[in-house]
Amino acid sequence: MLDRSCIEAIDPLLEILDGKWTLPLLLELFVGTKRFGELRRRLHPISPKTLTDRLRVLEEKGIITRTLYPGVPLHVEYELTERGWNLQPIFAAMWAWVQENGLSAERGAKDMA
Repeated sequence: MLDRSCIEAIDPLLEILDGKWTLPLLLELFVGTKRFGELRRRLHPISPKTLTDRLRVLEEKGIITRTLYPGVPLHVEYELTERGWNLQPIFAAMWAWVQENGLSAERGAKDMA
């Protein structure tokens, strides 16, 4: 059984993953390096401000890197760091749990009604 210290230890991870757009954003980056515009298109209807905020938090936490390429036009690419790639087994475990327990977004919404 988990004790309080375990719950407190994972709290920083939960803070990183918090937010409506964080998980879809990370899933996009698991596919590969993306430019800001690519992320905006893939995550439509995310606002530029929200995307920028999420990217900044993930960069501050060492989950992604931001590479600026000077030139015309200027462009920025985002990619996962090793620390970011280490989140992949967590996503796989959550996916397995959902599959094993028959929980889906549709069923969850019905159960809550």
